[in-house]
Amino acid sequence: MARIVKKRSVKAGLPPGSLVYVGEQRTEQAHITVIEYGEGVFRERALDDLTECSPCRDASTVTWIDVDLVHQVDLVARIGECFGLHPLVVEDILNTDQRPKMEDFGEYFYVVFRALTCNGERWAMESEQISLILGANYVLSFQEKSGAVFAKVRERIRAGKGRIDRSGADYLAYTLLDTVVDNYFIVLERLGDRIEALEDALVTNPASSTLRVIHALKRDLIFLRRSVWPLREVLSGLQREDSSLVRESTRVYLRDVYDHTIHAIDTLETFRDMISGMLDIYLSSMSNRLNEVMKVLTIIATIFIPLTFIAGVYGMNFRHMPELEWRWGYPAVMLFMAAVSGFMVVCFKRKKWF
Repeated sequence: MARIVKKRSVKAGLPPGSLVYVGEQRTEQAHITVIEYGEGVFRERALDDLTECSPCRDASTVTWIDVDLVHQVDLVARIGECFGLHPLVVEDILNTDQRPKMEDFGEYFYVVFRALTCNGERWAMESEQISLILGANYVLSFQEKSGAVFAKVRERIRAGKGRIDRSGADYLAYTLLDTVVDNYFIVLERLGDRIEALEDALVTNPASSTLRVIHALKRDLIFLRRSVWPLREVLSGLQREDSSLVRESTRVYLRDVYDHTIHAIDTLETFRDMISGMLDIYLSSMSNRLNEVMKVLTIIATIFIPLTFIAGVYGMNFRHMPELEWRWGYPAVMLFMAAVSGFMVVCFKRKKWF
């Protein structure tokens, strides 16, 4: 289950631009991959010496620098110096609890959003923050974790097929955004399967474990909404910005991924309504079950009230009670009690009380 709010108290009282990593503590070494491509050009290598970053800023080819694991503050700070990033941008990259947003710094765009994935066959939603820097001919991506979120994009670039090989850095940034949004639908499909299974359990045999699942799903939906909803503002801003960094031909594709985001938001809102309805159904089912139990107990108690009265009368043991010395007194009382019980049962059934 993804954490809704990360601890940001470590930054309390620090001046703006203070570089402090906010996120899950890790010990792995960060990995930097550089991919340069263009018409008939493709180079991919691991970057070990950060002094090699500076030439990438003014290269004639499109350069993609992908940084896995941003917990190394010094590493991110040095990359920011190589590309002239604003200190507040570097600070936001290290703070992995950012709300999705887009900022225009003239020479580059800073875009931050969240990538969502499902872990294996079981439901386990994982989330990470991804920061993008879009320049004239370069894209910097900073991933919170080491994963394969952009593996298919790398394969497309290596294959040299499709539009991405003939387009600029803005199209690469669009492709990375589109990949993340496509993964949203995978998560939503898995979430939809869980909701359908929960509906069946809710109808057939609701239990206390069902309530725990409902609350877990509500928590996941809250986190999903926080991750997906602001992204439409980011994409809308990229379309509207009057900047040479995003060409008109790429804006068409950004509108398409914007539509996909709206679709994901609509699906998410539908799921939220369904979960809210399920909680009401669960409470109603438990209330009806309790009412059924109380009805049975009430019927049993009501049947035994006159029997208890009869038994109480003949249990007083007064001397002048003719029935006490009558030979058929005991069988007669038993038959009378049985007749009273049968009469009450027939009356309850006629009134359809059970």
